[in-house]
Amino acid sequence: MSREGQKLDYAAAGGNGAGGVGIGVLSLDLLGQVLDRLREPRDRKACRLVSRAFERAEATHRRALRVLRREPLPRLLRAFPSLERLDLSACASLDDASLSAAIAAAGAGGLAGLRRVCLARASGVGWRGLEALVAACPRLEAVDLSHCVGAGDREVAALAAAAGLRELRLDKCLAVTDMGLAKVVVGCPRLEKLSVKWCREISDIGIDLLAKKCPELRSLNISYLKVGNGSLRSISTLEKLEELAMVGCSCIDDEGLELLSKGSDSLQSVDVSRCDHVTYQGLASLIDGRKFLQKLHVADCLHEIGQRFVSKLATLKETLTALKLDGLEVSDSLLQAIGEGCNKLVEIGLSKCSGVTDEGISSLVARCTDLRTIDLTCCNLITNNALDSIADNCKMLECLRLESCSLINEKGLERIANCSPNLKEIDLTDCGVNDAALQHLAKCSELRTLKLGLCSSISDKGIAFISSNCGKLVELDLYRCNSITDDGLAALVNGCKKIKLLNLCYCNKITDSGLGHLGSLEELTNLELRCLVRITGIGISSIATGCKSLIELDLKRCYSVDDAGLGALARNAFNLRQLTISYCQVTGLGLCHLLSSLRCLQDIKMVHLSWVSIEGFEIALRAACGRLKKLKMLNGLKTVLSPELLQMLHACGCRIRWVDKPLVYKDC
Repeated sequence: MSREGQKLDYAAAGGNGAGGVGIGVLSLDLLGQVLDRLREPRDRKACRLVSRAFERAEATHRRALRVLRREPLPRLLRAFPSLERLDLSACASLDDASLSAAIAAAGAGGLAGLRRVCLARASGVGWRGLEALVAACPRLEAVDLSHCVGAGDREVAALAAAAGLRELRLDKCLAVTDMGLAKVVVGCPRLEKLSVKWCREISDIGIDLLAKKCPELRSLNISYLKVGNGSLRSISTLEKLEELAMVGCSCIDDEGLELLSKGSDSLQSVDVSRCDHVTYQGLASLIDGRKFLQKLHVADCLHEIGQRFVSKLATLKETLTALKLDGLEVSDSLLQAIGEGCNKLVEIGLSKCSGVTDEGISSLVARCTDLRTIDLTCCNLITNNALDSIADNCKMLECLRLESCSLINEKGLERIANCSPNLKEIDLTDCGVNDAALQHLAKCSELRTLKLGLCSSISDKGIAFISSNCGKLVELDLYRCNSITDDGLAALVNGCKKIKLLNLCYCNKITDSGLGHLGSLEELTNLELRCLVRITGIGISSIATGCKSLIELDLKRCYSVDDAGLGALARNAFNLRQLTISYCQVTGLGLCHLLSSLRCLQDIKMVHLSWVSIEGFEIALRAACGRLKKLKMLNGLKTVLSPELLQMLHACGCRIRWVDKPLVYKDC
């Protein structure tokens, strides 16, 4: 518990060392404001548990709720009548019946204030549940149905009754067609943000109707649709459109961009990445005359960058802040021209661009001194000279990506560390850096993300340097840093207690003792332990009992992890949603216990569990049927598992990925 939480916990219990009357005399409004200022969820929970006054205050004051299991949903909706934002994306096995029952339990008007609902990946919710939701929420403004792969026209039509809807995400709702889109745009004419990414049944007809019926649209994502230039002609009529993403729209070409350019001048962000038939000439026509364009993404689409495009970029000198050229062929002269013409840039993306050199980077950053994000992933010609130029010119640098830039070393990183006090993220994957580099980077006290994968020269000493001053670190990638031992993990948890994402795959010197240290990371949500051959169920027990926030865990090829480890997860890892146990030494009994106990588990990969019998798989999967959304198993199981079970999994929205490898199992 944080210091603030401890003080409030003490006050809530009525003690102040001088016979005070306690916190219950304060008004509910004031107590609600106090709760809003608590950063840690566990602190809020502690206050609720020790003080009924705080419990009452939160009931009337709480505005946002994220639910992990469907069972407590009715009680939670009754308890918090002032909710404005509800996230059900992680609510395992949520379906129409449970959603409708929870809405009914909230009572008449219980959800009247609800404005935003996230149902992403809630594949069990259909049109009946959505109809009940819309009917109970008259102020509904935003709905997220992304990755509900079974959602189709009937589900989308249910949302059409929400006349006040302003934001709608339908990414990868594969069954939505022009008909469903038509229902929404007619029923919800005030839409301002819409994403139909990967809804490949939507055509130019649907986009044309959208443009006619939703004149307030400000943000539109049509990425990976099979639409053509006709859609861009329709989109050009949207006078308030500010953001347009059309990544991977292979039927769009220069003619479409020219049609788009004839529309309103309101566009601020355009993404045409992976549009194979777009050339620099089309982009030049789109840019021409734009007064407000701030972000331009053209990654992996241009075969060459012509002078006309470069000269048009210069017309955006006062507005352009982000430019992504990932995957293109660039030159020193081009980077110099960009620097001269676009000196207000705060983000530049040059990932996998060929031709990037020290000279080009130096000429760019000499003029673009406001840069905060620089992506040089796989620009393997750059050296410390480029880092020196970045350090000298970009004093506000926050994010630097240098993956596979193998010619840099600790000397260049010393300059970056000394001159970049605001650095929050650095990616040094496959750069071969050593402990001396980490000693310099330890000066960056604002660091949140540090990626060191494949840097085999890093040892416990380097981790100790980072731990000594980077207490705000939340993500650390040590993939294949195989010199790291248990002592390094001990040093890490001593100073970096806010770690949420940790990758230790193939760090094969780590043992159960190291995992024991990790058990003190209360905020850890994602942990990758692939191929740690020395860990056993003892280490997994330490993780399960200590890391209560754990959401994703990868144990692939941890050959000594057995039923004891899975049992510890089953008893303690109640928030676990994604688990990989392929090649682990578990039995059918351990698998059954695991899948029947973890109510939030939605995604499990279990390839080559050779000690689990066919019957063990059958019983375990039946225990989890209705909760699982993704499943990875050997292809041989397809023919031996009962057709009834496979049909049940499919009916519950579970997608199975079959791995084409030999099926081997042993009866214990």
